[in-house]
Amino acid sequence: MTKKSAKAPAKKPAAQAAPAAKAAPKAESGKVAKSQLVELVADKAGLTKKQSDEAVSAAMDIIVSALKGGQSVGLPGLGTLSVKETAARTGVKPGTSEKIAIPAGKKVAFKVASTLKGDL
Repeated sequence: MTKKSAKAPAKKPAAQAAPAAKAAPKAESGKVAKSQLVELVADKAGLTKKQSDEAVSAAMDIIVSALKGGQSVGLPGLGTLSVKETAARTGVKPGTSEKIAIPAGKKVAFKVASTLKGDL
């Protein structure tokens, strides 16, 4: 009996795993991976996946180089990426409650477009 009961449940999840595997990464992680973005761009623009991959990679490279150069990048209908300076400050080390000095630095900030804010 244990052999039959062990085999029957094993077959059902395997049959269900294929359809669920496609939807699960989007729902679980809550983000679109680059490979998924490439596929979506290829479908939307009527490009091959290779062309779409080159276009997405080129766009990402341009955005990264602009941010490294200190420029802001506006994405119409989405928002603006910019580099912000952070001030030096004192922090607390977790676990030991020891005070530590955090040096000044830079971070990437994102300001959501007003048109997108209203839709969310």
